[in-house]
Amino acid sequence: MDATPDPPKRAHAPFIVTAELPGDVFALADGLRRAHFPPERNRLAAHVTLFHALAPSLRDELPRELARLAGEYAAPEAGIDGLMDLGGGTALLIRSAGMQAIRADLSACFFAMLTAQDRGTKKLHITVQNKVPRETAKALQSVLGATLEPRRFAFTGLGLHIYRETHWESLGVWKFRGQQRA
Repeated sequence: MDATPDPPKRAHAPFIVTAELPGDVFALADGLRRAHFPPERNRLAAHVTLFHALAPSLRDELPRELARLAGEYAAPEAGIDGLMDLGGGTALLIRSAGMQAIRADLSACFFAMLTAQDRGTKKLHITVQNKVPRETAKALQSVLGATLEPRRFAFTGLGLHIYRETHWESLGVWKFRGQQRA
């Protein structure tokens, strides 16, 4: 869907931008997340965060930029290429030069407004477990490391969300439909 979000109900809530996963990859990752993320804190479905906290003042400009990028770029190729150790958690490591280029484009557009967490290069990943004892994380990494096979896919679009007190509210998804390869 190509949509301009309605103004958020809480004007000071930050925006989150995600790289949208195809159905089969989402199903795999979300299944792992439901199985291994502490249930009392698992309020989100599996996702790849590109930006964690974009300024509320970007409410009008941000959807236009997401639409521009989705219209300009073809779906970027990607791969699950192993695991990422989060210390007290585990993530699926995603490699995608194309999505990194799209992220860099969006970052350049809003650089002066980025938080420290959103500046610089980001390791793309899908968190499947977080805020667990180190031993628990290492045990999952051992099991998944022995069974997880590399998987190729293409991101399907860019998602925009707003942070609510207990969850993210989706404001729109812009599907890739361009010709340019990032």
